[in-house]
Amino acid sequence: MTNAVEIVKNFLKNRRQAYIATFLGTGADGEAVLKDLARFCRANRSTFNPDPYLAARLDGRRECWLRIMEHVNLTEEQLYKLYGRNIDT
Repeated sequence: MTNAVEIVKNFLKNRRQAYIATFLGTGADGEAVLKDLARFCRANRSTFNPDPYLAARLDGRRECWLRIMEHVNLTEEQLYKLYGRNIDT
């Protein structure tokens, strides 16, 4: 494994740990925030709206929710496959 790959993997590992600590850590705060974000970001609902500007805003909210879920649910290796080529994603 090249040094650059190790740096990226370490970065993703640390970022994943931060997401987990924030949203799944001790206490009920993270759970309450996730519940609120799930509703606000339309985690389980369509983002369709006939108004294209509102639809775009709803899509952005959903994208944020999906990113959080990727970081708390995927392994470090799975995250590397998603983000390893473009670390600023």
